[in-house]
Amino acid sequence: MLIASAMVIVGLALLGWSADRLVFGSASLARNVGISPLVIGMTIIAMGSSAPEMMVSATASYMGQPNTAVGNVLGSNITNIGLVLGATLLLRTLSVSSIVLRREIPLLIVITALAGLVLHNGSLSRFEGIVLLVAFFALLGGLLWMAMADTNKEDPLVAEQAAEVPDNVSTKKAILWTIVGLVILPVSAQILVTGASDIAQQFGVSDLVIGLTILAIGTSLPELAASIAAVRKGEDDMVIGNVVGSNLFNILAVLGIAGTIAPAELDQAAAGRDLYAMVAITFLLVAVSYAAKRHRKLPRWFGVLLLACFVGYEVLLYISEVSK
Repeated sequence: MLIASAMVIVGLALLGWSADRLVFGSASLARNVGISPLVIGMTIIAMGSSAPEMMVSATASYMGQPNTAVGNVLGSNITNIGLVLGATLLLRTLSVSSIVLRREIPLLIVITALAGLVLHNGSLSRFEGIVLLVAFFALLGGLLWMAMADTNKEDPLVAEQAAEVPDNVSTKKAILWTIVGLVILPVSAQILVTGASDIAQQFGVSDLVIGLTILAIGTSLPELAASIAAVRKGEDDMVIGNVVGSNLFNILAVLGIAGTIAPAELDQAAAGRDLYAMVAITFLLVAVSYAAKRHRKLPRWFGVLLLACFVGYEVLLYISEVSK
């Protein structure tokens, strides 16, 4: 038990660190070869927050644990909205003014509905995984094209993402950190998944619940840290953009990777309880965002509501496992 717990802690720490180093190195390298900060911000930086989920789900699928992979996707989306955005809103009210963000929220509705369509039958096929991956690259290309087409307009989210691109980093250093990230990221993911699986076996907890809890919360910690840092710098659009963008990427890229590597029949709870929970908290975010559109602010009381929903969901998971 102690060894498994240590593996989870070490795996999470290395996963977050290696993902950060990979993004730092690859973004710096891209800038050094002449790619614009706008393109880097909308691709490498935007995808960086979902790198831990991608690697953990890919590793779990490869190890024959598709429920862990799918649980990580559903749980991460619930955690991003309930815990990350909820906790950040407690710090202060967040302003919403980005043109790109107003496009991404409707996209979140469509992509969440797509997740429901894919998972409602309790299975995830390789064809569905490939479709999700194709949709992911189409989404990424579309967002990038729209951002570049709006270069004459001031978009806070685009500006904030571009500002995150490292500057004055030597090519040699950029290559070094890219290699370090590429090597340690999969190793740390395997350590984490192995430790979490051992804990699940010792406590008789399902792979799905491990994905929904330990892995989902653990892989969402970088988003929480990034959101707190952003709100302290007054980058409100970056906070909401990180959450919405990460959830979009989780459904399309992370779920797509899981289905492509290991198509499988899933735990019935994934297509019921957990899918419904993700859809419900997503539409709660959408509803409040549109209700607050007039004042372009997300209020603090909404943070309390989101945190209450997150805690309630975790309690529901506990009750479900105890009652088995």
